[in-house]
Amino acid sequence: MPVALNLKSMKEMCRRRCWEDIAWVSSSYIRYFITFVPFYGIFGTLGLMCLVNFLESPWIAYVTQMSHIPMKISKEENQDWFSTQVLATCNVEQSFFNDWFTGHLNFQIEHHLFPTMPRHNYHKVAPLVKSLCAKHGLPYVNKPMLKAFGDIARALKKSGAIWKEAYCMHPQT
Repeated sequence: MPVALNLKSMKEMCRRRCWEDIAWVSSSYIRYFITFVPFYGIFGTLGLMCLVNFLESPWIAYVTQMSHIPMKISKEENQDWFSTQVLATCNVEQSFFNDWFTGHLNFQIEHHLFPTMPRHNYHKVAPLVKSLCAKHGLPYVNKPMLKAFGDIARALKKSGAIWKEAYCMHPQT
């Protein structure tokens, strides 16, 4: 799967003639293979790449989804940009471990408001954003990591039940 997705991405970059992106992606693979092939050989390096992707995938899914999936927002609410960013995401409590584990993306509200700000500075603007939310009556959701992980499971269970109801209980004839 990772190979197919990477090839599909490269094919799309070629189709769109994104030469700079192709150069950066290619240089990343070249550096990776130059570094690891002398130690592990071609197949060992490909195996290492698959292992890293296998370990990284659940991590990135948890880090990104614990701040997004459980939040309730719809297009019909027609909120302003700031309100939409605050309501569509939540933060995970700050701690040394949470900051390290998430790469400072536990400040997802601030990340949505200031996407180009270096992530290690999000904790500095968080009190300002929190006070602005309080001033405008917006909930500033900040939860413990274990609750955030539980929210993912609950949201997936709810979504699965909806799909099961739609496709298993009422199959298409």
